[in-house]
Amino acid sequence: MNKFHQLAALSAAAVAATVIAAPAAHAAERPSCPTASKAETKRSDDSKTDKPPRGATAIKGVRVNRIPKGFTYGVVNVNKHDGITEYGYRWSDNRDDVDRKHKSLWVRVVCWPKARTLAHLRKAPLVEGTFATAVTAKIGGRKVLTKVGDGALGHGRYAGWVERDGVIVTVMASEPLVSQLGEIIKGIRL
Repeated sequence: MNKFHQLAALSAAAVAATVIAAPAAHAAERPSCPTASKAETKRSDDSKTDKPPRGATAIKGVRVNRIPKGFTYGVVNVNKHDGITEYGYRWSDNRDDVDRKHKSLWVRVVCWPKARTLAHLRKAPLVEGTFATAVTAKIGGRKVLTKVGDGALGHGRYAGWVERDGVIVTVMASEPLVSQLGEIIKGIRL
């Protein structure tokens, strides 16, 4: 083999190694859990409202592919406490919260290093929407804990799962959206 062929073979091997290594390098850059920026935390602290609401990428690092129609505003929620970070977004319409026709969808990511299984989720120190009394079900192709919405959560259905070690996802859909909960959950990607 002459030097030209050796150089060409070496170059081809280098390109192949780069292509093979690139996805691994990209995966390493992905944060283990989506967290709010300082600006998002400030928006939450200041109770800023988005009119119209944000779309599928309202939560940085999360894609909500199925957002039902009819929302008029949205609000980002950020809470940090007890070694965990809760980061979510709530889409809502203008109806009163107690109106059974009120549409509301709340998607939240919880970064909690102790979360590994649904049993851990039952014990998670969440500010709102605990899972201590929830039942296990399969919704949207995912094994989740779920329960009927109560008090602070409002009417509807609440579900949550451990996406991967240290990352919990919760979804609260108001009563008019419960029939679409499977599609909503199925469409959530981190």
